[in-house]
Amino acid sequence: MESRGARVFIKAMTVFVLVFLYLPIAVVVIYSFNKSQGQSWPISGFTTHWFADAWHNAEVRDALWTSIQVGLLATAVALILGTTAAFAVHRFRFFGRQTISFVFVLPIALPGIVTGIALNSTINESGIPFSLWTIVIGHATFCVVVVFNNVIARLRRMQGNIVEASQDLGASGWQTFRLVTLPNISTALVAGGLLAFALSFDEIIVTNFTSGAEQTLPKWIFNQIRLPHARPLVNVVALFVIALSLVPVYFAQRLTSGEAAGSVGARAAPVTISNAA
Repeated sequence: MESRGARVFIKAMTVFVLVFLYLPIAVVVIYSFNKSQGQSWPISGFTTHWFADAWHNAEVRDALWTSIQVGLLATAVALILGTTAAFAVHRFRFFGRQTISFVFVLPIALPGIVTGIALNSTINESGIPFSLWTIVIGHATFCVVVVFNNVIARLRRMQGNIVEASQDLGASGWQTFRLVTLPNISTALVAGGLLAFALSFDEIIVTNFTSGAEQTLPKWIFNQIRLPHARPLVNVVALFVIALSLVPVYFAQRLTSGEAAGSVGARAAPVTISNAA
């Protein structure tokens, strides 16, 4: 049994950590409604006209569209590569299997500046012009990890006998994948894709080394934050990035928390196969 003092200490530390993490974000939210162009505390008043200014800013809208394109493309690449890699590592036994798993996870563990410098040097040496596609390649290096981890974790929890049952019922490999495996890993794929998009949308370090003249929304914030007159717009755009990043993370969490119910329903899939075979 924990003592009362220990419980109070744990609760106090929990509150401290939450305040430490989210107080800076709360400050950005408050300053995005600041009536004054300067940043002083307390704020002089509340207004929403900075939101209209940000929306009508051509650079902000172009950067937003670039971020969305990069996020969608990087997520698509990550879903293809991460899913196929997860299947290969899970289904087959071969020399160096654990090493490959480690190599796939390594990019997200390395400091972003190391990955950015490595990608920048590779792109320069290859003679590839910096463009939207080089940003996509850079973002895909760490987005793959999220999809890989989600899919392989689900494959390890999936009962192997349902795949064997579908094959015993005469289903082909494609039917087994479409009617048994895919329904079981579908929420993991969606959750991995949502997290990959969120990571790509608010990434700045790797973007700086792989973007060239292209400008994403986080890069626009990074370039403008040094200009005092642009800070109100920076706060508004930062608030938008925070909000848009939280949405896919929230839905990914909801999907993974409800995976138990989904896996129960997926166990009926071999019956469908027997009718389709």
